[in-house]
Amino acid sequence: ADGLDEYADADGIVCIPAVRGEESAGDRLRALLAAGFDNDWSPGEERRLIAATESKASSLDLWLRTDFFQQHCALFHQRPFVWHIWDGRKDGFHALVNYHRLAEGAGNGRKLLETLTYSYLGDWIARQKTAVGRHVAGADDRLAAAMELQRELEKIIEGEPPNDIFVRWKPLHEQPMGWEPDINDGVRPNIRPFMLATLSRGRIGAGVLRAKPNIKWQRDRGKESERDRNDYPWFWNGQTFTEERRNDFHFTNADKRAARQRRGAA
Repeated sequence: ADGLDEYADADGIVCIPAVRGEESAGDRLRALLAAGFDNDWSPGEERRLIAATESKASSLDLWLRTDFFQQHCALFHQRPFVWHIWDGRKDGFHALVNYHRLAEGAGNGRKLLETLTYSYLGDWIARQKTAVGRHVAGADDRLAAAMELQRELEKIIEGEPPNDIFVRWKPLHEQPMGWEPDINDGVRPNIRPFMLATLSRGRIGAGVLRAKPNIKWQRDRGKESERDRNDYPWFWNGQTFTEERRNDFHFTNADKRAARQRRGAA
């Protein structure tokens, strides 16, 4: 709609709490809706829109924290393009991240994940440390949860198992090393590091995501045509080509680095 482009986020990261000098996601969404609805916008209209999603949330902020991501996954057939990353606490750090920006090529996706990890989450951590020093109730628990999330995001950036990306149809020397996603590979392989992360306060199987998308990495239907064992070791069991289209393999950065070196020497 005309006049709404100004409400687009610059970097693809919108935090639900107010972080790094930016407004909260709820306030930003409310401003967008008010501009879009113009004179028809009212607090009653906000409540009506929330109720239309079958949510019991009393505000946009609460809806974004609790129900948005699960509804978004269902609407887009379990292939979300907005990822809700959190630290496992309802009153903790929550960020809505544009997947297309997060999977952007030329290293831009990695830079965005680093920005989320060290700038946005880093600002939240600094605020919780200050609150701990002031003996604010709950600040120590929020700090611990945020620091745990930061460690898990760092693991995704590094990309060692189980936080590696595995793309069944790419040879070993082309497998991403660390957070080097290819958006053309799709959500299924690229979201795996986030879902296999370990968050003590999170939801089972969801990793650092607010809810668990219905995504699995089991064997796909069909049989694979024979591939070179050095390039595609996951299709082989010893000397036997298995033909199995499995997606649950993990490889270390050392494995990938060695494959790249062999390829360069060939």
